[in-house]
Amino acid sequence: MLHSQSHENISFFQPSAFLLIGIPGLEAMHGWISIPFCSMYTLALTGNCLILLAVRKTPSLHQPMYYFLSMLSLTDLGLTLCTLPTTMAVLWFDYRHIAFNACLVQMFFLHSFSVVESSVLLAMSFDRFMAISNPLRYASVLTNSVIGRIGIAIVTRATVPFLLKRLNFCPEKIQLSHSFCFHADMMKRACADITVNILYGLYVVLSTGFVDSLLIVFSYGLILHTVMGLASPKERARALNTCVSHILAVLVFYIPVIGVSIIHRFGRHAPPIVHALVAYVYLVVPPVLNPIIYSVKSKHIREAMLRLLRRKS
Repeated sequence: MLHSQSHENISFFQPSAFLLIGIPGLEAMHGWISIPFCSMYTLALTGNCLILLAVRKTPSLHQPMYYFLSMLSLTDLGLTLCTLPTTMAVLWFDYRHIAFNACLVQMFFLHSFSVVESSVLLAMSFDRFMAISNPLRYASVLTNSVIGRIGIAIVTRATVPFLLKRLNFCPEKIQLSHSFCFHADMMKRACADITVNILYGLYVVLSTGFVDSLLIVFSYGLILHTVMGLASPKERARALNTCVSHILAVLVFYIPVIGVSIIHRFGRHAPPIVHALVAYVYLVVPPVLNPIIYSVKSKHIREAMLRLLRRKS
């Protein structure tokens, strides 16, 4: 039995804990479902750690493009570590409780790392624009100090307030829809006016995901304009090939973001399993695929990772 926290106003209720859920309707199969989840988490942690080590230990990779890739890998590690403990606890041990404050902290880092990922992808599109449109000024513009300031701006932008702390929750609505704490899911458990939360959620989506995606599309419009001005078809293909990894990373991130936004706003009558699967795709799949994309498409990253593995063995 979950008891409310003590407050001076007895009509104000906040649960001491929430109940998490794994895959709705497939609880009996959680043991088997944990195998692919464990594999994906292992791949995400291993792949992103290898990229970070490869960039750090290979002097030839100490370039703006790979510094931004390191930021992306660090963000993916953060996203993975946010959901791994509670998801695997539910799937392995059927441990479903999470303390109210712990839930807020998890939600804070989940949404912060999501904003960071969007911002890093935008910074990477600027990096590609500078490298292709103005290669002679590339190194002088994207210096280490400039990259450091961009990193600080990204982290500052990602700070989100604890707006849920002020809400009065319903005692009978303590079960969440996922194995982690999601803002859109938690605010629906409140027995109070959540207009501020809805407006803030909309503001975050518009000011980060929507604006970032528009700027990324705009930067690629400029890149395409520059590439089309190159005389040689071989040069055009080479220039566009340097963007393929980033374009795939953008699609891997933004397609699930759009799916989650649509499901939470318009999919009220969708089966619970649909909500769960879309959220897992959004949070688990990008950290798994990004290292694979960059190791396959980038020869320098692939060779540096292979050297690391040979050294380990």
